[in-house]
Amino acid sequence: MECGSMILKSFSLLLLVLTLLSHSITPSNSKSIVTNLPGYTGQLPFKLETGYVGVGEKEEAQLFYYFVESERNPDEDPLIFYLTGGPGCSAVITFFYQIGPLSFNFDNAPENITLASNPNSWTKMANVIFVDMPAGTGFSYATTKEASISSDSIVVKQANDFLRKFLIDHPKFWKNPLYISGISYMGIVTPIVTLEVYNANERGEQPPLNVQGYILCSPLTDKFMDFNSRVEYAHRVALISDDTYKSAIENCRGNYVNTDETSNSICVNSLEKYKECTSDINMEHILEPLCNKSDLKPYCREYYYDFAADWANDEAVQQALNIRQGTIEKWEFFNTTMHYTEGKNDTFCYAYDIDSSFFYHKKLVSKNCRALIFSGDHDMTFPYVGIEQWIVALSLAVDSPWEPFYVDSQVGGYEMTYAQNGFSLTFATVKGAGHSVAQYKPKEAMVLTQRWLDPKSYSSAM
Repeated sequence: MECGSMILKSFSLLLLVLTLLSHSITPSNSKSIVTNLPGYTGQLPFKLETGYVGVGEKEEAQLFYYFVESERNPDEDPLIFYLTGGPGCSAVITFFYQIGPLSFNFDNAPENITLASNPNSWTKMANVIFVDMPAGTGFSYATTKEASISSDSIVVKQANDFLRKFLIDHPKFWKNPLYISGISYMGIVTPIVTLEVYNANERGEQPPLNVQGYILCSPLTDKFMDFNSRVEYAHRVALISDDTYKSAIENCRGNYVNTDETSNSICVNSLEKYKECTSDINMEHILEPLCNKSDLKPYCREYYYDFAADWANDEAVQQALNIRQGTIEKWEFFNTTMHYTEGKNDTFCYAYDIDSSFFYHKKLVSKNCRALIFSGDHDMTFPYVGIEQWIVALSLAVDSPWEPFYVDSQVGGYEMTYAQNGFSLTFATVKGAGHSVAQYKPKEAMVLTQRWLDPKSYSSAM
């Protein structure tokens, strides 16, 4: 997908459409309640609001969101502001494939895509905001060429602006415990957004937000440390031999990423062997088949991603979601121009200008803050090995040691907790899960998160 459909030939047309629509569309924040969606029989059994929040000096970035009130107790349950990875991945992936209240049924796709309730939705225990961010993602768009250009730093600012504007427009949620959450690449952004919310409260900005902490799933934290940890992870799970790993340790001096900087031929050979052994492995879940996009099979998860576009581009769907007509040419699952891969350079519309968020984690240690960091133990995208390394580097005391947690009387994964003064951090791995943990192990992800969000009432219920 080219980052901006707006930058290219449709830009002038977009401005014309927006002008024509200005009589019926509020240029800043707008919202509506969605009671029915194509593919779901009857009224939705939860409260869904969709809308746009304008950010920027002239609100030139219009960010589309889905907001689901808690199905349990919306007045008191936590409020989770959830940032989808990528960057440039639509919130549809988190809403319909991971933690949202609905999931796709693709048995008769693409002719007949239906929706089913998700029994493991995080909306069973929390109010959740899903947002297409930055502009050029999902249904979000920009009204100027400049606003269609983004970066990690811009996403941080826009996320804070969005959240504050959203809560000003939804004052009933000011008092709810607020958690900033992100998955995958948003591990770079989420801690910075969280820290800024704390700092804004300390500066006396209004309204004060009841921020309690942050939640990260399979996060990218440090672009060297996380990618570098893949070699150690590959050895732990027997993808490379002891000899290959030993040679890499002895000759690469702890650097498995920047191979151009070494003239050590033995190191280079070791890493070539590593690449040979892992090049045909599904990085998101090492036990699942590697899918060839030109020859997709139904057993490949990527096969089902394509059908989301059939649903989201349907005119009836867009009308039900109250999408502003003419603001995007075509909805796409993710914006390939923005989407990050290891070593990717800045593009004409996105700058990857933050290499590490570790410094911000360190800053958050001084706050009265809770953190939940969890990962699938079969994820090689950003392996739990790298996450362990930067958590240990925070130099926190162990509050509770590594131990299993249970789901339906079976081990769901393992967790441990660190603490220092008013800060606590729980690190967990989910057994058998891949990169998007809730997609592979939805119940385990929900149980883990619910236990952490509400430990007293949940433990008594279990």
